[in-house]
Amino acid sequence: MLDPRFRPAAAYLFRRGGRSACHSRASRPYAAAERAVRVEADELLVLVAGGDQKAFEELYGLVSGPVFGLVRRVVRDPAQSEEVSQEVLLELWRSARRFDPGRGSALSWILTLAHRRAVDRVRSVRAAGEREQREARRAHPPAFDHVAEEVEAGLEREWVRRCLDRLTALQRQSVTLAYYDGYTYREVAERLSLPLGTVKTRMRDGLTRLRECLGGVA
Repeated sequence: MLDPRFRPAAAYLFRRGGRSACHSRASRPYAAAERAVRVEADELLVLVAGGDQKAFEELYGLVSGPVFGLVRRVVRDPAQSEEVSQEVLLELWRSARRFDPGRGSALSWILTLAHRRAVDRVRSVRAAGEREQREARRAHPPAFDHVAEEVEAGLEREWVRRCLDRLTALQRQSVTLAYYDGYTYREVAERLSLPLGTVKTRMRDGLTRLRECLGGVA
């Protein structure tokens, strides 16, 4: 059962509704939103940690867009992204006291919570899908051609993993952030604290090496 201390915030969340609140800000560019809300979010989160519901409502309005945008990049599915975003914002009310201003901005801390929750949802959905597939295979043994396709796909994934391992650590990190986590080049540069030009060069070199390695699959 929900802790009584959190009921006012939860009621506000669900009264607002995830779809309209999240979508109203989801189109705002991430970098511009971060610049606009960073200072105010820091101040509001400190008040939220003290149980200030009004501050929480204002903070909700500031960060719901960036939270939904990040979650959507990871989760992809719009309905699940809205659900995860609501979970993140409710967790924000519960765990605001854990925020340490000395270790970074409130927005960065909130988006870290969102990213973790989004990754957990992707892993959960993937695990559920794999369980369903295993149960379906046990109930209906696949034909030989289907087995052969699964083996071939598994070998291709293994080859991609080996090719990624042949990249330098910096190249692999950039490629993974861009092509597996869905970040733009500029966002990769911000996360790695590197110049945009350096990231683009690293990405180009990494993709060239990856393409050469995968060319040996045949």
